[in-house]
Amino acid sequence: MSAFIFALGLTLMHFLWQGLLLGCATAVALTLLRNSRAEYRYVVACAGLLACLCWPALELWQRLASDAAAASASSPVLPWMGDAFSDNITGFNLRDALRYVVSLWALCAAMLALRVVAGLLWIDRVSRQPASHPDHLRWERDLEQLARRLGITRTVRLRVIDALASPVTAGWWQPVVLVPAALVGGMPPELLQALLAHEMAHIKRHDYLVNLLQNLIETLLFYHPAVWWLSNRIRLERELIADDIAASQLGEPRRLALALSELERLRFSHHQLAQAANGGNLMQRIQHLLRPAPQALNWKAAVAMLGVAVACLSVYAQASAADKSASGFKPALIDFNSCAKPVWPDGAIAAQRTGTVQLEFKVGKDGKVKESSVDHSSGHPDLDEAARIGISKCQFKPATKTGKPIETKQKMQYVWTLE
Repeated sequence: MSAFIFALGLTLMHFLWQGLLLGCATAVALTLLRNSRAEYRYVVACAGLLACLCWPALELWQRLASDAAAASASSPVLPWMGDAFSDNITGFNLRDALRYVVSLWALCAAMLALRVVAGLLWIDRVSRQPASHPDHLRWERDLEQLARRLGITRTVRLRVIDALASPVTAGWWQPVVLVPAALVGGMPPELLQALLAHEMAHIKRHDYLVNLLQNLIETLLFYHPAVWWLSNRIRLERELIADDIAASQLGEPRRLALALSELERLRFSHHQLAQAANGGNLMQRIQHLLRPAPQALNWKAAVAMLGVAVACLSVYAQASAADKSASGFKPALIDFNSCAKPVWPDGAIAAQRTGTVQLEFKVGKDGKVKESSVDHSSGHPDLDEAARIGISKCQFKPATKTGKPIETKQKMQYVWTLE
């Protein structure tokens, strides 16, 4: 199996306990900051989710680097550890299991990636539609005024869409606000303006880029509940921050709260890669705008966190045991006392031939050399053949996998010098 697939499989397996640990640590930090500003909780949640990406990425890089270092190791006197043929091992095969795990992970990640791409294409298509609504120019002017008040220098486009139930924002360099036609015609203008102020707050904060990174992490680590919990918490705190910015610009938190209560009565759909005014818990956001109250510590949640911590330790123990089992390979070791000194070929000394020959051979389960060949020639066929005959007389201690002898490929160099 490919070294990359094996390393990736181990990394995905170890993230089971790593994700639990990061989720627990973030949950504790958010609990301590439950009565602080939403910006602080947002930063903590983002850091936790980013760590979910960086930790396994760093571990995968270290695994591949260590494998590459082992594969490139070569010495004149020590054998090079090559591929192991573990066909004699019966029972559970971790390598085969990891191959299936990686295949299933890749399939699911590809499907989620296609879903994200479909969302991007949908946003691009509807944002390119020509403006045809009769009130389009009026709301575009209001959007320009909001942009100036928030210090946004980029041009923000506005599109009125029929097949949409709530305003959404997409794009970073060329942002666009998509407004449902039903809201333009049915919601009081002052309430719709409050929702647009919320969308402009997302543009000011570049939330679209953070949401793109969230979708990437959700796609790669979709199998872990902690990733989805952290991502949902980021979206909740982000909406609270955008609400605060919009309310401060409007000077009327109550107006935005009324606009959110109108949205609560609508059946809306959430589009990936876009921030919408209906994100998060609407009732919680309304309460945050009107009557923010200190949150009491929920001790029942501590019991659940204790259970998660126990599960984290259990998964860590299982993953570590499996990792040790997977790496429990011991290479073949040469018994130098069994090796006779190579015989110089006739005429090689007289011609003063020297050089280094690298041999490739198999060490059987009995420790005997077989199927030897010249991997890199010394430049002299007679020296190459003499080295090949010499290595065939050596005895090795066979390589083992989980304590059982196995057949391995080896490489070793002979250096022919004249003193």
